[in-house]
Amino acid sequence: MAKYCFGIDVGGTTIKCGLFQTDGVMLDKWEIRTRVEESGRYILPDVAETILAKIAEKNLSKSDIAGVGIGVPGPVNEAGEVPEAVNIHWGYVNVVKELGDLTGMTVKAANDANVAALGELWQGGGTGYQDMIMVTLGTGVGGGIILGGKIVAGAHGAGGEIGHAHVDDTMVEACNCGNHGCLEQFASATGIANLAKKILEASDAPSVIRGHRNISAKTVFDAVKEGDALAIQVAEQFGEYLGKALAVFSVVVDPEVIVIGGGVSNAGPILLDYVTGPFCKNTFPPCRDTKFALAKLGNDAGIYGAAKMVL
Repeated sequence: MAKYCFGIDVGGTTIKCGLFQTDGVMLDKWEIRTRVEESGRYILPDVAETILAKIAEKNLSKSDIAGVGIGVPGPVNEAGEVPEAVNIHWGYVNVVKELGDLTGMTVKAANDANVAALGELWQGGGTGYQDMIMVTLGTGVGGGIILGGKIVAGAHGAGGEIGHAHVDDTMVEACNCGNHGCLEQFASATGIANLAKKILEASDAPSVIRGHRNISAKTVFDAVKEGDALAIQVAEQFGEYLGKALAVFSVVVDPEVIVIGGGVSNAGPILLDYVTGPFCKNTFPPCRDTKFALAKLGNDAGIYGAAKMVL
């Protein structure tokens, strides 16, 4: 009976790798560089090479391995096919077939944000629940939906793309996806910084964030903790956008818990204070007791979730 599995999280700069026992204990983790040159053709061979090297290093055999789970930064359908993943320069790639052929092992693949959500459900902020929405607030806004303990990928692999929900009709600038007024433009780290700059420009009121050359989400929430009035105004606008968007998702998915992760979540529980109010005000009454939690696994969520896919 297989005792181990691998979890792989492919990012634009590095590929995070983990060796797990099938009970969820992580035995080892490491990283390799993501070689995106030549349309990312080296990525899956590099992943296979590092997996096979780790098996040899640990004196394991392939019969000991339940399989390999892998999260990639792009849409993935149920067959493990990626139509395009711009951050790693991929066009169409059949991840499951190619990595399976290279390793000789069972492979499961999914979008990286969905995989991170599964990791948080398994061993992080969503532990103990089966129905969860996860939002990752970083440079962009990612998301994952888990129902009955399983990832909802959708027909086009775009299930859980919360960051591209339309939330504003007045936004002139285009989102990275090409649309205008996406949640990502207001609730990401970049979006929060942009909100802060606009509020500062529109007001002469004093604020500690005026003294920062490079305003960031951390700058804003550090100032919120100091009681800065303009920073609080930024946090309230951010919370309105995110809380209302999650209220819409809640009446579609009806989650038990909403987990918020990504770099912005490092602000801590104060972040949730600005999201839960607009959420409760705008959601369907039966959904108002939805729990909110912060993610716990940090950058390891992806490898945990990738491993869990195999199991």
